[in-house]
Amino acid sequence: MPKTPTYRVVSNPVSVEPGELTVLFAGESQTKPGHRVGPKVVDYYLLHHVTSGKGRFRLEDFEAELGAGDTFLIPPNQLASYASDEEEPWRYRWVAFAGTHASALVQTTGLAAGNPVARTGASRVPGERCRSIYDAFLARSRAASLEAAGHLLLLLSALQERADESVPAPLRPSSHSEELVGQIIGYLTAQYAEPVTIEGMAETLGYNRAYLSRLFKAKTGLSPATFLTRHRIDQGRRLLRERPELTIEQVASSAGFPDPLYFSKQFKRRYGQSPTEYRAAVNRFEPSSPSASAD
Repeated sequence: MPKTPTYRVVSNPVSVEPGELTVLFAGESQTKPGHRVGPKVVDYYLLHHVTSGKGRFRLEDFEAELGAGDTFLIPPNQLASYASDEEEPWRYRWVAFAGTHASALVQTTGLAAGNPVARTGASRVPGERCRSIYDAFLARSRAASLEAAGHLLLLLSALQERADESVPAPLRPSSHSEELVGQIIGYLTAQYAEPVTIEGMAETLGYNRAYLSRLFKAKTGLSPATFLTRHRIDQGRRLLRERPELTIEQVASSAGFPDPLYFSKQFKRRYGQSPTEYRAAVNRFEPSSPSASAD
């Protein structure tokens, strides 16, 4: 029995200019047999997920037959067309988005001009995320735009996991070590102001603490604990210079030192003067400038 054609679309109810990542509109449709769109270009990213039926998709020189479980992406300013099958017209959901971070996020999914299709198989996640975005806009709450962006990130994350599984790229031992060291640095520098521990970091990254410490020291010359302490001191030094209204205790706490005396001791060991002495020296120097001293 033929399915009744439907078409539903809802726009972002919040009037915002595309920022880092903004969903513009979302929709869903049960197409009629042979329904065709394009060839045309759009000035945003347009992602479709097929929930049933089948059809044909073309983007520039790429062309493929698609069916249930497939996701296809149309990037901005690229000529695209797609048509539903005459016998089994497809049903799909779609999301349009834009923003300064959109291109970089899309690249993590493995979707590109030469390969704009993700075969997600029986996974219900892409379709459910598209529907969640649609429902968020339909509810028209003040938080709809943020909620939709969150669902879109989860959708792109699911596509990235699919890409990682379908295209395994084992790292060479050396590059694996470099990547792991980078993860350690990223973890510590992002959470320096929190009560982070090396044990907690090792558990999060899924490695033995002793192994991580040996690897990190071999690559950087520092233990993770020493690196963290130095980074915290450097952040404290920056706050002493840039935030004169903060007390030494507040600076210490902001830099990840709950004990201001320990912060002062470590600061003096690293820079040869106490935080108070450093701030006083900065304040004495600041009035002097090339323009002020020029005749």
